[in-house]
Amino acid sequence: MPARSYLFVPGERPDRFDKACASGADVVILDLEDAVAPERKAQAREAVRDWLGHGGRAWVRLNGSDTDWHEDDCGLLQAPGLLGVSLPKAETAEQLRRLAERLPESVGLLPIVETARGIWNVAELAGVPGVTRLAFGSVDFQADTGILGDGRELLYARSRLVLASAMARIEPPVDGVTVQLEDAARLDADVLDARRMGFGGKLCVHPRQVAPINQGFLPSAEELAWARAVMAAVEANPGVGAVSLDGKLIDLPVILRAQRILEGAA
Repeated sequence: MPARSYLFVPGERPDRFDKACASGADVVILDLEDAVAPERKAQAREAVRDWLGHGGRAWVRLNGSDTDWHEDDCGLLQAPGLLGVSLPKAETAEQLRRLAERLPESVGLLPIVETARGIWNVAELAGVPGVTRLAFGSVDFQADTGILGDGRELLYARSRLVLASAMARIEPPVDGVTVQLEDAARLDADVLDARRMGFGGKLCVHPRQVAPINQGFLPSAEELAWARAVMAAVEANPGVGAVSLDGKLIDLPVILRAQRILEGAA
């Protein structure tokens, strides 16, 4: 199953690294970018290097390739325990290719698409060898474009990420952060919307968001019951191209959807 929850942890807080790894998050990302002030970048980088060098295993969000800190951050690319890197402000295929060429084969690459240019070029980004999936930096995208709402106002950008990922045959993209940390109902609604839209996971910034995200990207009891009924109807009618269930047609696309639901619950 693709990872569902991606938990950011400030790179300058090594006291939180082990706690984050015990939170149940599918992926822990030690953040050297937004969560760290400029004057503390070097200190955070060394804290991450030390933790990875002493048995820690996690992803790292580098500073952007156009920043003064990026090249020093790339000194972590060969660190033991590095599982993957996340590149913010991903905008061009060449930008990603340069980074991918420097990564060990076992290290994943998660570009965060969070600018107008990145969304415009998203199909090219998804097709770069080494890119495992895409993530949506919704808050920065709003700032870059002047979009105020975070619902239907972002539908076009989100749909481009989903379509580009499907075209490139990479894992479904990862939706952006829900910033209302105390609003459990809002998080549940955001996860449901993202899943319906074709996303397969979600970024988060607090451990309390991990469990609802992990649960929300699993098939519901109703979906599982429907999928099992579909497959039972198919098995009861071997060799038939299309059958009927509760008055509705079951053909190959419906069967494939049912199979994906059952696989997602495994």
